[in-house]
Amino acid sequence: MSYTNSALVLEPNSAAADEDAAELKDLYLESLQLVERLHRRLLDVVKDEFDRNNRTDINAVQALLLFNIGNSELTAGELRSRGYYLGSNVSYNLKKLVDLGYINHQRSRVDRRAVRISLTEHGIEVAEIVAGLYDRHISSIAKVGGIGASEFEELNKLMQRLDRFWNDQILYRL
Repeated sequence: MSYTNSALVLEPNSAAADEDAAELKDLYLESLQLVERLHRRLLDVVKDEFDRNNRTDINAVQALLLFNIGNSELTAGELRSRGYYLGSNVSYNLKKLVDLGYINHQRSRVDRRAVRISLTEHGIEVAEIVAGLYDRHISSIAKVGGIGASEFEELNKLMQRLDRFWNDQILYRL
């Protein structure tokens, strides 16, 4: 230990710091892999649900997009800003969903460049299938998966912090 300008300066143990950094790196990379895997697995679970319902007219990304729109009337930009952008081209999927009759779209009365979207009856049916799937999961996840409310609270807090960290990386070019 040494004193400089009346402040205590501790020399970090270089080997321990390197060990901590290596452990953090391994855990961070594992978390990234899990986030990616969980997203793919969710898409698989949704696809399986639609296969069971003999619904091959829509893919899992599109079904989740319809679920996330729900009863709202939004623009594509609002979809992205709310975090409903699901990794594939949202504009392509919106156009496809309009063509398939799942989404209504009309120009905004305020800003003629903006297009407002909402679900049609067919879109609502798809959103309800996803909602039913989630309801089944909720009814068994604590018993079967061993994950309760407190674990989800902690998980959500950690994911929100990671989201803020990544957002700051982009905003402040860190």
